[in-house]
This record gives sequence, structure tokens and C-alpha cells, in this order.
Amino acid sequence: MSTERQTTPAPEGAAAEATQRAGGLRPDRLLDVLQGRWRSAGIVIPFLILFVTLTIASSPFLTKANLLNILDQQAATLIIAAAGTMVLVSGGIDLSVGAVYGLASVVSGELVLHGWPSAIAILAGVLSGVAVGGVNGIVTSFFRINSLIATLAMSFVVAGIAGLITQGNLLVLSVKPAFGEFANTSFLGVHTSTWTMVIVVVVLGLLLARTTLGRYTYAAGGNPEAARFAGVRVNLVRIVAFALSGGAAALGGIIDSSRVLTGDSTNNTTLTFTVVAGIVVGGTSILGGEGAIWRTVVGVLLIALIGNGYDLLGLNPLYEQITLGAIMILAVGVDAWARKR
Repeated sequence: MSTERQTTPAPEGAAAEATQRAGGLRPDRLLDVLQGRWRSAGIVIPFLILFVTLTIASSPFLTKANLLNILDQQAATLIIAAAGTMVLVSGGIDLSVGAVYGLASVVSGELVLHGWPSAIAILAGVLSGVAVGGVNGIVTSFFRINSLIATLAMSFVVAGIAGLITQGNLLVLSVKPAFGEFANTSFLGVHTSTWTMVIVVVVLGLLLARTTLGRYTYAAGGNPEAARFAGVRVNLVRIVAFALSGGAAALGGIIDSSRVLTGDSTNNTTLTFTVVAGIVVGGTSILGGEGAIWRTVVGVLLIALIGNGYDLLGLNPLYEQITLGAIMILAVGVDAWARKR
């Protein structure tokens, strides 16, 4: 008498493990992996396409002078966007960076005009930004005010303070050329503004990606309640992120003030938009918990290449605004779609 051997189907977990051991992934899992990789590195593809297109279409584009000029002009934006990425990852947003940028510019400028050493003036400007950022963090964390509303309101307060300092006038710092050395000194053919940007961006990138504070920042933005249960001091993490954002905005304002030797108290809303656009286009989620500073750098440079391309090709600059707006809507839409999946 023969007996038939019956086989019991392996449980789903065992089947998945067996499939992975065989060198493959289940279709649904493969889709998730590919989607994650696309969100991680997808910004690089349009950047490279635009870079190659401009190289072919405009001979002055791929020159040392033009590329260094792009980096020099974007130094402040990249610094502010790098710190702003930490705020967005932690679950907030900072719309006061344009006003802090102007405040630090006039604080450092006034001190320089009154005979203070440039180093002291720069430090005072940065600390003013850190203070504003710290207040933003406290207001949004402890008083539970939405960060978009809180920082937007703070931008009006800060812009008003900056205007009172200068009485609405533009500070002319050409009589203090030593202050200009902070941004305009050259080292190995590259301005110190660019070197400062590289150092700050690398430090912030490592801080977010490789340190305990960085892991806590992701946790605070991804699931704050679970993070609190795990012992993460979510409020403190967000305060630190906002303080870094304020300090970065101040440093950016001082760099640009040093470059052109003027101090302007105006709330730079265009800068704020560019920073937020660069962060979002780079793939950082507006809902928090996801993002990387290196992707923000690529996002900001992508926007810079679009502007540079319009200038070099002599295109109507009004279309540049339409292009940037469309790109930002597309980036937010892709993020929402990816989260829904």
C-alpha cells in the first residue's frame, strides 16, 4: 500500500525569507524597495539631466568661473537650507529665516560701523539668530502653536526689530573693508564664503545622519508620541533644530552682507521660499521624519541651475517663477503619493 506525501505550505514569513535567500524579493516588497530608493536618490536624475542640457546648450556654463559663481551665490541659501532640513525632519517648518537673515545683517553691520572687531560683530549676529530660533522652538514645542503660524508671525516681529535698528535705512559698510574679508577672501581660488558653506553643510549633514541627535530628530518628526515613550526629549530636539536654523539664517545673512558690504533689514521672503523649495524638492517630507541634507543640497543647486540657465540662455525670467512653482508642487505631490502608498 502506498502512501502519498503531503506538503504543508510554508508560512508567509518563511516564504519571504526563502525568497530573499534565493536572491529575490516578493513583487510587493520589491516595489517598496524601488520606491524607497527612488525617493532617496531621485533628485539626482533631474539634476544630472539639467546639468548635461545646460552644458550642451551654453558654452559658458561649464566653466570654472561660472560654477564657482553659482556656489558663491548659493552659499547662504545652502547653509540655511541645510539647517532648515533638520527643522522639517523634526516635524516643524521655519518661515522666519528671511527675517533672521536681515536681522543678523544689520546687527553685525551696526557693530562694525561702531568700531567693534569684525569677529565680535559676526558672533553677535549669529547669536541673535540662535536666540530667535530658540524662541521659535520654545513657542512651537511648549505652547503647541503650529510652527508655520508661529514662525510666520516671528518673521514680522524680527523684521520690525531689524527696521528699528536701522531706522529703515540701508547700512553702507564700504567704509569698513575689513568686514568684507569674511566672505571675499580667496583660498585656493575659492572664496571663503564657499568654504564656510562647505564646512557648515558637512557638519550639519554628519550631525543629522551620524549622531544620536540626528536619530532623535528623525524620531521626533516621524512619530513624536512613540519617541516620547522611548525616552526621547522631543521638545528639546525641536528647540535645538530651530536654534540651528536661526543660527544658520544669521550666518547666511552675515555672509551676504560681507560680500556686498551692505546691511539690509528687509524681510527676504524670496530667500525663505527658495530655502523651503530646495528642501522639499530635495525629497525631505513636509510631514517630518524623512529627509537628508545631501538631497537638500542637490535640490537647492537644481533650483540655482534653473536660474543660471535662464540667464545664460536669455530666456524670459518670468517663466522661471512658473517653473519653480511647478517643480515644488510636483515634489510635494510625489511625497504625498509615496506616503499614501
